[in-house]
Amino acid sequence: MKKVIEIMDTTLRDGEQTSGVSFMPHEKLMIARALLQDVGVDRIEVASARVSEGEKEAVKSIARWASQNGKLDRVEVLGFVDETKSVDWIVESGCQCMNLLCKGSRKHCEGQLHKTLEEHLADIRRTIAYAQEKGVSVNVYLEDWSNGMKDSPDYVFALMEGLSDMSIRRFMLPDTLGILNPMEVSQYVHQMVNGKWSMVNRFDFHAHNDYDLATSNVLAAVMAGCQGIHTSVNGLGERAGNAPLASVQAILKDHLQVQTHIDESRLGEVSRLVESYSGIAIPPNKPITGESVFTQVAGVHADGDNKAGLYQNALLPERFGRKREYALGKNSGKANILRNLEELRSAQPTLFKGLELSPEQTKRVTERIIELGDKKELVTQEDLPFIVSDVLKHGAPEEHVKLLSYVVTTAYGLKPLASVRLEINGETYEESAKGDGQFDAFVRAIRHIYKDRLGRSFPWLTNYTVSIPPGGRTDALVQTVITWNWNDRILRTRGLDADQTEAAIKSTIKMLNLLEDEMPKA
Repeated sequence: MKKVIEIMDTTLRDGEQTSGVSFMPHEKLMIARALLQDVGVDRIEVASARVSEGEKEAVKSIARWASQNGKLDRVEVLGFVDETKSVDWIVESGCQCMNLLCKGSRKHCEGQLHKTLEEHLADIRRTIAYAQEKGVSVNVYLEDWSNGMKDSPDYVFALMEGLSDMSIRRFMLPDTLGILNPMEVSQYVHQMVNGKWSMVNRFDFHAHNDYDLATSNVLAAVMAGCQGIHTSVNGLGERAGNAPLASVQAILKDHLQVQTHIDESRLGEVSRLVESYSGIAIPPNKPITGESVFTQVAGVHADGDNKAGLYQNALLPERFGRKREYALGKNSGKANILRNLEELRSAQPTLFKGLELSPEQTKRVTERIIELGDKKELVTQEDLPFIVSDVLKHGAPEEHVKLLSYVVTTAYGLKPLASVRLEINGETYEESAKGDGQFDAFVRAIRHIYKDRLGRSFPWLTNYTVSIPPGGRTDALVQTVITWNWNDRILRTRGLDADQTEAAIKSTIKMLNLLEDEMPKA
């Protein structure tokens, strides 16, 4: 049988100690429900006792929900060695389990409490005895345990022996200042698990990420015999944070083949929920939950995946309710584009069934995407149909009106100026004009060409809209749709570009070509 590891998530207690993070009571309840009911963590630590009346109300709401759903024994509150105060606070909040914060190093015991080990033990025992009277179960945190094992292991072992006859569910071993490396974790946890204590205890490991070793230390702790691990969603926590829930789950399953009760497919949801409530953005490259971690950028990767899944590992995105994507940008190759086209056709066959490209067309679309990528623009799959349409239509051989060059300038206190050179049916024309904006100046210059040089009427602009193409999460393209009135006839043309003015100019040139197609030929 596979070894089973308990996950205790402390997002609502230690995670809330992240600088700038403070959850509202209803937010705490929503996160608690998501963790226990949807994700399936074994336990949650929801608050520190005696913080505030507002905190007590938040804990009460969680306790009510947990009690109604048979999960109250999985809700824990951090308490202090204060004999009755923390226990009473926890009982009044409706909870039944206290995680008692004791001093796990001689330095903390003497330097902060100014007490001997014997005096601290006596205080701990009185607090635990009172908790038992009130029907509150107790787990014990050995605060600063990592420094205790480094500098005063005799103190740690004496503390353990001094509590050996007490009814304690778990001893929790925190690397409070995030100072340990995996070799030290393995050594110290092994000493705890195999100590000479007279009772059988469960041990949890609580990692901090100051040296970016939290998840590695979790791995070492489980290999050394810990039965429980503490995590937080998105790695929230004091200073550099705690071990991230999603990363811990993946490591335990894939590297140690141990079993947890976590539903991996819900990890993304709770990650976004906590991101929203905490205001702490998830880095795009955050393992498992980051926006970009299942995105292949290089064209050779898409090619290898198409042929034999050569650039995939055990972290398949489908495990976590996500899908693999193939980026469109300056590193894109034909394989990336073809893979995205295939996904579009599969997702919306009616809409995109005709979206087929010849080798030459694929090359032109690739060049356009690389051009956008060189400008540091984000190109998404949703942009692809628009790019294909724009590239295949732009520069078509039947164009009668070609924009050879233009310059638009603007300066403080002066009207914008545009200089335009057009080729119309093989003849070149050049004009300049001022306007109320850059595009207005451009249109006025063209109107001069048509009215003054060609003696022809010119349509009037009646509506102008700018938007991001449907899909919504791109900064690569701006869509400009312009409505024109020409001899009481309505024309509507669209331009697409990374630059708003350029998109409007493309829309205008398309309108001029529509008119030229209808002009009688000599």
